[in-house]
Amino acid sequence: MDLNYPTEAEAFRADIRNWLKENLPEGWFDEGFSLSADERKHFNETWTEKLFAGGWICAGWPTEYGGKGLSLMEQVVLNEEFAKAGAPMRADFFGDTLVGPTILQWGTEAQKKEFIPGILQGTIAWCQGFSEPNSGSDLASLKTTAVLDGDEWVINGQKVWTTQAQHADYVFLMTRTDPDAPQHAGISYLLVPMHQEGVDVRPITQVDGSAEFNEVFFTNARCPKDNVVGGVNNGWKVAMTTLGFERGSSSTTGYRRFLKEWETIVAEAKRLHKNDDRLIRDALVKSWQKVKIMEINGYRSLTDAINNTHNAALLGACNKMFWSETHRDTMELALDVLGMEAQILTGKGPEEGALAGMRRGRADYPVSELQASFFFSRSETIWGGTAEIQRNIIGERALGLPKEPKPSLA
Repeated sequence: MDLNYPTEAEAFRADIRNWLKENLPEGWFDEGFSLSADERKHFNETWTEKLFAGGWICAGWPTEYGGKGLSLMEQVVLNEEFAKAGAPMRADFFGDTLVGPTILQWGTEAQKKEFIPGILQGTIAWCQGFSEPNSGSDLASLKTTAVLDGDEWVINGQKVWTTQAQHADYVFLMTRTDPDAPQHAGISYLLVPMHQEGVDVRPITQVDGSAEFNEVFFTNARCPKDNVVGGVNNGWKVAMTTLGFERGSSSTTGYRRFLKEWETIVAEAKRLHKNDDRLIRDALVKSWQKVKIMEINGYRSLTDAINNTHNAALLGACNKMFWSETHRDTMELALDVLGMEAQILTGKGPEEGALAGMRRGRADYPVSELQASFFFSRSETIWGGTAEIQRNIIGERALGLPKEPKPSLA
């Protein structure tokens, strides 16, 4: 693990700091600064335009496709400085972070010309069509099919837990295009328009009133023949590339949301005069230690990416299992600190976002930030590969244990 940043990266850091000081609202860095509702609305309406003008949206993309061509270390520094300043980057995770880089690596020139400008400018919204009712962690067992009919693929099947599907224009979809091939073969990666007959999106309402997850049903839905990314029946390799784009540039900033949450819990402990409780203090210290471990693991992942030492899958399994279980335990601690207050809806309604993300509750179920984060933390050990699957990966690849036996169908 290398904690020394190259000289040119530190020079770039100074440029980012200066840009932020010049473009964030006056007083942003002052203690106690806050925006009124009108000021916040104006900021949200104009900030993306400033990011775009500065070239910070998809800045790691090649210059010929609208990016700045930043190196990995420059992207890390960019993310770090925005995180330190509390300045939002554009939150189009599926377009900017997942499908955009995938198209740049695997797509045809025609696909790049068709989709990359819309992703860069934020005019196309995306969702990810991977998980199915019986194919979550075991993604290769997916059943959704695509059959070629002239110049179009005809798609039938179901996806589930599809985040933001109700707002998406396109889905990058994993489908089975060769039913006779082995599980990991015969899968293709399609770019499918959502606004068409044959695509039925059904939101899944959560206990806190939010509904960012969806079921999506495909009944003879269609997409152009040329919307296959990376070639027919090569979807597994393409999808693994997509999942790999989550590592690297954000590796040293991911822990910050957990640190912010921990600071909120400490503030609540002080407000409720529980900071002198020996058990609470001990639990808070242990929680802080785990946040620091997340920070160190981020540097390990960054070092692996820089050196291209190909430990990403193993590091990813370790990190995912650790942070998701830590977050679940920390949010249980939050409810312990809040005590009976945790049983009362103390939020402000739909306008209040959770610390863990941008989840919104209903007006008639106004959860607070910590309550919303508690609900969200219950799902984190499941999505992106369950903790049980992560343990299998670690056991088999790091410890050399035999593979888990497949269940008998007899």
